[in-house]
Amino acid sequence: MFKRLIVATLVLTISSSLLAQEKKRKAYKPDIPGFFLVDFGFNSAFGKPQYFTKSFWGSRTLNLYYHYPIQIGNSKFSYNPGAGFSFERFKLTSGYTLTRQVQADGYFDLINPNTFPELTNASVKKSMIVANYFDLMPVEFRFDTNPKDASRSFNVSIGGRIGVLMQSHTKIKYSESGVNGIYKDQQLHGLNQLRYSAYTRIGIGNFNFFGFYNFSPYFASGKGPAGTTMNTMTVGISLNGL
Repeated sequence: MFKRLIVATLVLTISSSLLAQEKKRKAYKPDIPGFFLVDFGFNSAFGKPQYFTKSFWGSRTLNLYYHYPIQIGNSKFSYNPGAGFSFERFKLTSGYTLTRQVQADGYFDLINPNTFPELTNASVKKSMIVANYFDLMPVEFRFDTNPKDASRSFNVSIGGRIGVLMQSHTKIKYSESGVNGIYKDQQLHGLNQLRYSAYTRIGIGNFNFFGFYNFSPYFASGKGPAGTTMNTMTVGISLNGL
C-alpha cells in the first residue's frame, strides 16, 4: 500500500512538473527586435481627371510595416528604417472605370462600364481602382520625449518611402436581372510602378496620427486619363508596438 502511494505521488509530481513546463513553453513569446506598425487611412487626390470623383470611406489604405529602431547615442532621437506592404484603393462615385486597353491617344481613359460587352445591361453598384505595393522606408528619424519609456512618450517622426507596385486591378460590383456579380480586370492600367513619398507621424506611445504625400504621380507619364499628373495623399491613424 505504501509503495503504491509513493508511486502515485511520484507520477503526480512528474505530471505536474511536465504540465508546468508545457504552460511555460506556451506562454513564451519570442523577443523580436523592432516593432510592427499598422496604418489605416483615407486617400485624397489632387489634379484628378474628370469622372475621378471618389468616396471618402471607400477610398482607403491599410499599411502593414515593420521598423527597426537604432538609438542615436544618448539623445532622444532614433533612426528607424522599415519595410512592409500597402493596400490602397479608390472608390469612384461616378461609377466610371479605367479602359481595358490603352487608347489611340496613348492614355487609359475613364469610361462607363456599360460600354463593355459583358456589362451592357448591368447596373453598376461600385467601381474601384485597387493598387498593392511593397514599400521601403530607408529614412525615418523619430524624436521621443522619453526614449526609455517609449510606450508613454510623446513622439514625432519624419521619413521617406519608396514603393514598388506589386499588383493592381479595377473592380466593379454590378447587378443584372436581379443577380449580383463582380467584374475584375487585373493589369497595370497605366499606374505608376514606382512611387516615392514623404511622411510624418505624431502621437503618444503606440498611437499616432500620420500623413503620407506621394510626390510621384499616381499614373505613369502619358498613361493616365487625359494625360493627368494626379498626385495622392493619405492621412489616418496608426498603432505600433504590436
